[in-house]
Amino acid sequence: MRTTGSCRAFLTDPVPDEVLTRCFDAARFAPSGGNRQGWKVVAVRDATIRGRIRNLHVARWAEYTDGIARGIVPFNTYPQPKDAPPPAHRPMDPAWLAKVNAFAQQIDTIPVHLLVFVDLRTLAVADHRLDRQSIVGGGSIYPFVHNLLLAMRNEGLGSSLTTLLCASEAEVKELVGAPEPFALAALVLVGWPAAPLPTKLRRRTVESFATVDRFDGPALSMG
Repeated sequence: MRTTGSCRAFLTDPVPDEVLTRCFDAARFAPSGGNRQGWKVVAVRDATIRGRIRNLHVARWAEYTDGIARGIVPFNTYPQPKDAPPPAHRPMDPAWLAKVNAFAQQIDTIPVHLLVFVDLRTLAVADHRLDRQSIVGGGSIYPFVHNLLLAMRNEGLGSSLTTLLCASEAEVKELVGAPEPFALAALVLVGWPAAPLPTKLRRRTVESFATVDRFDGPALSMG
């Protein structure tokens, strides 16, 4: 958990089926609503299909970076109060932007694209009546996705998770023949890393987000 970061430098060497199978074998023990296990994964190796996925992803990436440049959270539908401070996001550092733009343009060279789908009939969406964007249904698929990332890290593989491609769900489903009622939940790019994987990630401290008894309660800490 402390070393599974997004890889953006991959070798083109193939990833054997047995390695991917071990990752899926570990990931399948993820929790899901009612233990329905509604996931379905298409491991895309075909270069032509990967190229079409790349084209769809680049278009969505352009929307995302344009939104960030305008100071908004792209693809977010939650109405922001006028007096609320804008959500924090990573500054558009030119060097960082150039690096990730180059990465987006060449994802078709990454040897495996995992398209993670979920059967919508299996989701327990307990917040569907609330007057806000729904998030709960993802609890039945994203633990599986994160298990995949951890399992691939354990195999020495690099991985990169994105949900931007979900905005092009109809095109992706047609591309790989995914039927109703399956929805696209994630694209996971997989390959052998071209540089050493991280040994320690940087994240916010526990005290910055965990409190006791109340939202505004005292920070949780080791003392």
